[in-house]
Amino acid sequence: MTLNQTTPTEEITIDQTLDAKGLNCPLPILKTKVLLNIMQPGQVLYVEATDPHSVVDFEAYAARTHHEIIQQGVNEGVYEFFIRRADNPVKI
Repeated sequence: MTLNQTTPTEEITIDQTLDAKGLNCPLPILKTKVLLNIMQPGQVLYVEATDPHSVVDFEAYAARTHHEIIQQGVNEGVYEFFIRRADNPVKI
């Protein structure tokens, strides 16, 4: 599977970091959800995960909740996600 890597036009400020390496579905998403729920709108969460299925999981989660994946990529088997918390996320 190829993961699209986007390049931001500006430097990303990270407000929280989540190390979800070694965790399998659904734990990376559940832990992400907990952190995003306590973050302020517009803040950025950086997540590292090793579960290959996390790519699909994070994209689906962001689409359903309106959080924004502003950058994602894979580096030496670690999937990286930069997620901006939505102003008014949809609760799921």
